[in-house]
Amino acid sequence: MTDSSPRRIAYQGEPGANSHIVCREHYPDWEAVACASFEDVFAAVESGEAQLAMIPIDNSIAGRVADIHHFLPDSGLHIVAEHFLRIRFHLMGVPGATLDSIRTVHSHVHALGQCRKIIREHGLKPVISGDTAGAAREVVEAGDPTQAAISPPLAAEIYGLEVLAEDIEDEDHNTTRFVVLSPDLVEAPAGNGPVVTSFIFNVRNLPAALYKALGGFATNGVNMTKLESYMVGGKFTATQFLAEVDGHPDDVGVRNALEELAFFTTDVTILGVYPADAFRA
Repeated sequence: MTDSSPRRIAYQGEPGANSHIVCREHYPDWEAVACASFEDVFAAVESGEAQLAMIPIDNSIAGRVADIHHFLPDSGLHIVAEHFLRIRFHLMGVPGATLDSIRTVHSHVHALGQCRKIIREHGLKPVISGDTAGAAREVVEAGDPTQAAISPPLAAEIYGLEVLAEDIEDEDHNTTRFVVLSPDLVEAPAGNGPVVTSFIFNVRNLPAALYKALGGFATNGVNMTKLESYMVGGKFTATQFLAEVDGHPDDVGVRNALEELAFFTTDVTILGVYPADAFRA
């Protein structure tokens, strides 16, 4: 890629997806590259086709995006930023469609589950699509006024659909956290505003190992904001943890806690040290 080539950021989904929206909001001068799967997103960055990846990692309603936590540890990529997006869904159909004409509604299974009220209110039959923006494309291709899509607002703009109802999600706190991944570990500087440190570790298979491993964070006054466990290699005795704490590894408390953590683990890998998004405040 030459110096004159546009910088590229990869995301999973079709044009108009929420991941696409976040790319446009925070990287407006970058070319957003749509990928069919998370594997394709990681491969795009690993091959140099894209310099960064925008990946959803948690949703305030649906919880963690499960696949991502399995890809991250072995990806060789690092978290360099985080962004939060208030999720908005619109009900949309082809030109001429109305709330009275639609009979089926297409969307990702999570989006359908987050918009149950309007589906029930209008007696619509849900149809699962692989992606929220892809659902909009499917409705356009069908050209059928009885079909509608639950998709992000950008999808209506891209695919030329008419919005039949706005902001139809059941909960107004529906928010997704995205992380930006880079092949390079670029750490935010210490002492320049709030920082998040993400890391993974494997505890030794000993009684109370996890309790002892985490004790250092409590005694050093470090706030742990995430702790999630995963089986490794299908073994019930081998458990990997993803953790996030407030603070920088150069902070005395975080440094001491990580040193203590090392005594009770087989390995600790820093995934990223990055600025905390203002949404956290």
